[in-house]
Amino acid sequence: MTLWSGRFRAGLDSLASILNNSLPVDKRLYPEDIRGSQAWAQALAAAGVLTADEAGSLVDGLQAVFEEMESGSFEFHDNDEDIHTAVERRLTELVGPVGGKLHTGRSRNDQVATDFRLWLLSTSKKLDAAIANLQKALIHRAEIDLEVILPGYTHFQQAQPILLSHWWMSHFWALQRDRDRLQDLTRRAAVLPLGSAALAGTTFPIDRFALSKDLGFNLPSQNSLDATSDRDFAAEFLFWASLTGVHLSRMAEALILYSTIEYGFVTMADEYSTGSSLMPQKKNPDMLELTRGKAGTLIGLLTGLLTTLKGLPSAYDKDLQEDKTAVFEAADTMEVLLPVVEGVISTLTVNTDRCRQAIHPAVLATDLADYLVARGVPFRSAHEAVGKAVRLAEETGKNLTTLTLNEYQSIHPDFTEDLFNSLNPESSVNRRSVYGGTAKQAVEKQIEEAKQVLH
Repeated sequence: MTLWSGRFRAGLDSLASILNNSLPVDKRLYPEDIRGSQAWAQALAAAGVLTADEAGSLVDGLQAVFEEMESGSFEFHDNDEDIHTAVERRLTELVGPVGGKLHTGRSRNDQVATDFRLWLLSTSKKLDAAIANLQKALIHRAEIDLEVILPGYTHFQQAQPILLSHWWMSHFWALQRDRDRLQDLTRRAAVLPLGSAALAGTTFPIDRFALSKDLGFNLPSQNSLDATSDRDFAAEFLFWASLTGVHLSRMAEALILYSTIEYGFVTMADEYSTGSSLMPQKKNPDMLELTRGKAGTLIGLLTGLLTTLKGLPSAYDKDLQEDKTAVFEAADTMEVLLPVVEGVISTLTVNTDRCRQAIHPAVLATDLADYLVARGVPFRSAHEAVGKAVRLAEETGKNLTTLTLNEYQSIHPDFTEDLFNSLNPESSVNRRSVYGGTAKQAVEKQIEEAKQVLH
């Protein structure tokens, strides 16, 4: 029997029942549903709606249901259209008619919103820890790769030399923003809908502030209509997952290229690589490619939920049943993706010599312009002069380090013998010691600040 069957003469069509049934998705909310129901029973007792004995019987019965769920002995029935129905049905089987009093003053509308928020708050803590672990792996890489210099890219053309550690840390800070967003959205999610009932609020004198504190929320919702329909927290979570996925995808994209024979900057560990069914020599960075692919899936989940939400009026509508499918999939994806990326980064091998050898002398052009600026030449004039030097090197089959002093002086008289001191990747890197720069001392400071952020 469904929770609403009294008004109907006929049962639900079999296919309509399948469409209506959310149990396969929401049954994972059983810990939150039972916890919320126990708190509700105690709130009803505090309001004088239930006796202490009745509330105690309900709380104990719900605990028995929880233990059955945990052990796997719980038996679902065909009429259990959602987790709330299943829990209440089994509770009544265990404690008798008093089980029918549990739902006094509440609706599945505020019940599911409460369960969902409780689940998200718990899940977000686990995901926050997973991001922190990935950040620790990035810090560790930055520490052990502190002497490695490689080309830095803009437009994926060689631009200036940088420390590999600086590159690793660039991804640390993107992930830190993701952590900040996750922690911030949980603050907004920590608002209790329970007590809003179907849409207008319960008629019973429930102390919603005490109930909120009991369940670990920051405060009760201020408007019952808004509380039952608000899924901002779900959309925010999907945005967080999408943007985190984008950040992981960007890092994966570069590492995929860096692992090719053409670049050869890094070699993936066997544990995070796959082979080809046809080509024996292949070692594919599939975990990184899947990371890149999952970002697209996560964005699709966000787009889907936003599209669902945009057409809904106030209060609860059945469309909202689709919210959990998207959020659960995103959370499950991130729970696997984050530690896998952590593993890839922790186990890959950096080919230091290859990184250094890949640096083309042209990436030192800005250093050469700065050399002229230090001699009083306006930057625009210095930029033009070095541009001519680059062009001359290309036309003569040379590079900036093999042009002669005479050739440089034919371009600009302020070039002198010591210009060649500027044409060194190590010097180029170490001159960029400004806060946030790629110089070793700046990166070391960055690493220390990152450690403080994590703690």
